[in-house]
Amino acid sequence: MSQQDFIIWVFCWVDDNLTQLQQGMRFRSRGYPPKLSDAEAITMEVVGEFLGFSTDKGIWTYFRDHWREWFPELGSRANFAKQISNLWVVKQQRQEKLARLLGAPDRPVHIIDGF
Repeated sequence: MSQQDFIIWVFCWVDDNLTQLQQGMRFRSRGYPPKLSDAEAITMEVVGEFLGFSTDKGIWTYFRDHWREWFPELGSRANFAKQISNLWVVKQQRQEKLARLLGAPDRPVHIIDGF
């Protein structure tokens, strides 16, 4: 799978699941909504972590330098880091759903790290 296809697949999965999770409720109760959508921000984090970037700065810099045209509303690094950190509950719920889809609770052995 090409990197472009991977980004598209992750975005579609995240966006569909966020829409399903939201079901009429809002993630934010006050303040201005971010320009970058929550699905875009989570996609950037998932793809960035998959590519080996372990910091918000590394992920933000990579997408700013290489994928800016795909994420035109990408703002400052501080705003990206704040948005991503505020979505921790949503990300945790999506991780639990993905683990269930992959059958993790039913397996007696789990590979934690491949290295």
